[in-house]
Amino acid sequence: MGTTDAEVAAITLTEAELDRYVTHAPTRGLLTGAGLPAETDLLTFSPLRTHGLRTLADAADGPFRLAEDLRGRLVIGELLNPAGAERESILLDGATGELTTAYLRDPCVPRPFAPSLHTLLRFAAVTEELAGLRGRFASLAGQYGPRTVTEASRRLLTLFEEGTDGRIPPYWKAAALIRPLSLIAGPGTASGLTLDVPARLLDQEFGHGRVARFEEVDFPPTLTHEPTRRFLRETGLPEEAVLFHADTDVPLPTLREYFTEECPDGAVPELPAHCDHLIRLGCLPGETSLVIDGRTGSVLTFSESDATLHSLNTDVSTLAFTLWLIHHERTIDAHLRHELTTLAYDHLVTAMTHTLNTLDPTATLPTTTWHYWTTLFQDDPGGAF
Repeated sequence: MGTTDAEVAAITLTEAELDRYVTHAPTRGLLTGAGLPAETDLLTFSPLRTHGLRTLADAADGPFRLAEDLRGRLVIGELLNPAGAERESILLDGATGELTTAYLRDPCVPRPFAPSLHTLLRFAAVTEELAGLRGRFASLAGQYGPRTVTEASRRLLTLFEEGTDGRIPPYWKAAALIRPLSLIAGPGTASGLTLDVPARLLDQEFGHGRVARFEEVDFPPTLTHEPTRRFLRETGLPEEAVLFHADTDVPLPTLREYFTEECPDGAVPELPAHCDHLIRLGCLPGETSLVIDGRTGSVLTFSESDATLHSLNTDVSTLAFTLWLIHHERTIDAHLRHELTTLAYDHLVTAMTHTLNTLDPTATLPTTTWHYWTTLFQDDPGGAF
């Protein structure tokens, strides 16, 4: 096995290496010619450099009784899943050139991925074009909102249908339906926050009268971050959003005020030293308070069971986007009769995590040791979807 110039980093194989395994002529031509990229934004072929060309029977670890047609499939790469998640392997049928995916710990039921390597590389390339708003998506640059999301998704679905006779594999369907959702809101040039959330977006998603907007009298004196105050007054937050329940019955309390009221017997949990600057917006499942730092506008979770604070979102604009994202995914999946959650939950998690991190990188920061949304997404079958 050889490689070309380090800048190109293409992985190629020799005719002799392929002779035992690959008889499909177009696939042989690609592997001995242009080769495969070591890594794209979505997948990696680096296992070919580490292990060489190997069959599924040789690579799988465990007492599996593989069907004869699976034993000879070739492990050529892996999907790039969210950090900490198990990677799924990319399998090549050397006779037909078709690609499937499977986990090596249980490879008995591979899932369709692409009809050929050429098609797979095209799918990966157009998905990267979407992420960079270039190529076939360049005309959408600088545009945001529901119409932009719908158009980006339509274009991506059309491109995927061209290579699959209209039967888009679950991984790519999740990518086409979920990744464009990052175009719902643009950078926060007007709001002073991370995002400029479109007017009425939350009302359209959650229903008129189901979005809580606050008044000045609702804010404690320690909520001094003006962009946050303005967002809560003008845009607001959903009263209930799948997982989040807002505090709307009384003025927003500080963390100290909330627990003093809730624990009249004095059994108040240990609170952070700056608890008077932490304002409780509502709650999440698992005895978790959602709080905002009144000085900076950052959004955190406070666990009542172990009295710990963790970063959740950059600010209220990205919190609103996250709640919208989770709710909108449920709407999409219900329209598809739950195809995304039943056929490829892990692929949905990858797409959702990527989309969230695109607009709010809180989960990927070195200072984030644990992240509620990421953990929740990966919690199958009890997850957010």
